[in-house]
Amino acid sequence: MKRIAIFPGSFDPFTKGHEDIVNRSLAMFDEVIIAIGFNSQKNKRYFDIDFMVDKIEKVFLKNSKVKIVVYNELTANFAKKYNATALVRGLRNTTDFEYENSISQINAHLNPELESVFLITNPSYASVSSSIIREVHRYGGDVLDFLPYDLNDQ
Repeated sequence: MKRIAIFPGSFDPFTKGHEDIVNRSLAMFDEVIIAIGFNSQKNKRYFDIDFMVDKIEKVFLKNSKVKIVVYNELTANFAKKYNATALVRGLRNTTDFEYENSISQINAHLNPELESVFLITNPSYASVSSSIIREVHRYGGDVLDFLPYDLNDQ
C-alpha cells in the first residue's frame, strides 16, 4: 500500500522551512501532498493562491512524489479523499506543539486512520514564519534568503 502524507497549511508564503519539512517527509512517505487550505469566504491571503501554487510547483518540479492541491474542507476529510494515512507538521517551538497537539486530537477523532507526524524544525529555520516573512516583504525588506524561489521570477 502506498504511504501518502498530507502537509497542510496556508503557505502564505511557502518558506525554506516548509521545503525542508517536505524533503524530510519524502524519506518516510511514498507521496507528500502539500495541501494549501483556502477559504473563499475569507480571502485574506497576502500572496495570491495561484501564484503560490505556481511557485511551489516549480520548487518540486523534478520530484514526482510531491503534489500540490488547494482545498477548502476539513483536513481530516481531505486526507480520506486522498487515502492519506499521515498528517505532517513542523514544530518550531513549544507553542507550535501546543497548537498542533490540539489539532491532531480533533483530526484523530474525525479520521481515526490519520496519524499526525511531528518533525522538529531544522534550527536554521526555527525563527522563520510565514507571518514574519509577509511583514518584512510588506515593508520592502529582502526575503529571498527565506524562500526556496524568487518572488520576482515569472
